[in-house]
Amino acid sequence: MTRSQMTTTDAKQMAILTKEEAKRITDKVLSFAKADETAVTLSGGRTGNIRYARNTVSTSGESNNMSLAVTSVYGKRSGTATINEFDDASLEKTVRRAEEIALLAPENPEYMPMLGPQTYLDTKSYAESTAKIDPTYRAQVAIDSIEPCAKKNLTAAGYLEDTTGFTAIANSKGLFGYNRATSADFSVTVRTADGLGSGYVIRDYNDVSQFSAKQATEIAMQKAAASVNARALEPGKYTVILEPTAASDLLNGLFFALDARNADEGRSFLSKKGGGTRLGEKLFDERVTIYTDPQNLDVPGSPFSAGGGGGGGGGRFGGGGPDGRPQVKTTWVEKGVVKNMSYSRYWAEKKGVTATPPPSNIIMAGGSASLADLIKSTEKGILVTRFWYIRSVDPQTLLYTGLTRDGTFYIENGQLKFPVKNFRFNESPVIMLNNVEALGKPVRANGNLIPPMKIRDFTFSSLSDAV
Repeated sequence: MTRSQMTTTDAKQMAILTKEEAKRITDKVLSFAKADETAVTLSGGRTGNIRYARNTVSTSGESNNMSLAVTSVYGKRSGTATINEFDDASLEKTVRRAEEIALLAPENPEYMPMLGPQTYLDTKSYAESTAKIDPTYRAQVAIDSIEPCAKKNLTAAGYLEDTTGFTAIANSKGLFGYNRATSADFSVTVRTADGLGSGYVIRDYNDVSQFSAKQATEIAMQKAAASVNARALEPGKYTVILEPTAASDLLNGLFFALDARNADEGRSFLSKKGGGTRLGEKLFDERVTIYTDPQNLDVPGSPFSAGGGGGGGGGRFGGGGPDGRPQVKTTWVEKGVVKNMSYSRYWAEKKGVTATPPPSNIIMAGGSASLADLIKSTEKGILVTRFWYIRSVDPQTLLYTGLTRDGTFYIENGQLKFPVKNFRFNESPVIMLNNVEALGKPVRANGNLIPPMKIRDFTFSSLSDAV
């Protein structure tokens, strides 16, 4: 039996296909096509997890799946059908269904013809160590996190999810791309017995051999023990030290706001009053440089732009389909100056520019200082380890509100003096990146490389009794 003749059960047992195996299936699908244009996205993978709370494992599991999406196009009418059966009859049936839907669909005035063959970078987003994770490994992660907490009368709640996946894309114009990726995402919250102290740590890797659940949990334990008996400080503007996790939480909104169309249409912080964009303007401190590099070994990304998912950086797969544009190293902000914005193919053609895809990962340049070094250099300030419940207030200024959580500390004369009650903040990452005092050495956080940051005049608007 060939892979193109697999049953649903067979597919779930063999959810990771090689490049050659994937191409055989996409070629078969395209051989059935009668539409003007046809695109295929084939994706699959294995996902495993373990969850624990109150120092006890509550759930664990593993799933395997593989699915195929066919998009057929007549003129500017398109339709998509999906299936997870891979015998010839089922594949042909899916193509016919996509074509039927396309003929019934209204025209899309912004439809762009499919791309022809592309050249993709070789990204190192797959690690065999992660692909080999099994239930025994997951159980050991839970043990390594729970046991030290139980010994010190602390309570742990955590979650590990590991994925191994692939995505293949192809179309009737000769485009073909393939990528394998792995990821392991871990989070743990540690609480003191009285519930008044809390510490939180997240870790994510493509290569799980770099991960230690014990070390991550020990940091959360230290934060939990140190955050008991928090004191209230008056809200106001403070110098803050943001751990990379906290900085990433707040900067994500900026990273996803680098869209040219939103800027051109006046809906972005990159919009100029009266029209035009702020491309080429210095909007941030000169120490701020932000770029994308899908070949970075610490945060490898997808080789092709993912329109709605599709086996990109971090090993996530499924859902939607890549548009096929190659991902390349791109500088978004250089020494505070906005150098690039992302363009859809339609908007790029309309504006007569290169269709730069959205970033597959974000790397923010920093210095060589550690988090401890930034704390030592601070006369008075606040250490923020995590932000939570972040919500947009004003998209045009990127103003956000949210809360600190799981360990917030007052700094005096370079030392952590005491824990403080959590704050609500009102702040924009645009303003924040204009108030940079120092940047530390970048570390991986949420699939990006982000430095710890020392920021002046950060706005805390009120207090929160939440732990």
